[in-house]
Amino acid sequence: MKDNAAVKRCIRVVAVDDHAIARRGVAAMLATNPEFELVAEAATGEEAIRVYRQHHPDVVLMDLRLQGATDGIDAIRAICREWSKARILVLTTYGGDENIHRALEAGARGYLIKDTADERLFTAIRSIHEGRRYLPADIALKLAEHGPRVDLTDREKEVLHLMARGLRNKEIGQELGVTEATARTHVENISAKLGVSTRTEAVVLAIQRGFVRVD
Repeated sequence: MKDNAAVKRCIRVVAVDDHAIARRGVAAMLATNPEFELVAEAATGEEAIRVYRQHHPDVVLMDLRLQGATDGIDAIRAICREWSKARILVLTTYGGDENIHRALEAGARGYLIKDTADERLFTAIRSIHEGRRYLPADIALKLAEHGPRVDLTDREKEVLHLMARGLRNKEIGQELGVTEATARTHVENISAKLGVSTRTEAVVLAIQRGFVRVD
């Protein structure tokens, strides 16, 4: 049991991850440092929103890939829409630059990959709790190495997801209710924006960078 002085000093944390083992790992890490208190866990985006409403934690550790209709990006966006001062740190295995862009755009204050050292996680939580952003050098490098963000239209994103499912131009056209020629034009535009010459390269790069989710 913590005394009152210790409770006041604790940074109250919620961990959101759909893998129980990952949540236990976070709990074990935080338990080694008296600065932090894990007040709740959540396994889905919907649960993360409910838990935030209940506990109003100082910092949320949010994974991006969650089961159900609400993924991590959606949960970040919903929480920040309701609580503009929410402090959310992404803790995920997905380091693609588009993942990072989308998380920050949704309202996350920082971004870490799960294999990070304990002390880096502690530093990130402290920084975000104090109102600062936290992007370590490796994450900043991922954003810088690809240059300006690739701006795909909503329709191009739809086409890219269908490409990742293995659909050809004619099938993409049928799926979207457009002509094969229109589908081909979208594919060509996507390849040009990503700087690749084949649809296979486009799909591989899109997965690596976080434009396409593969479960």
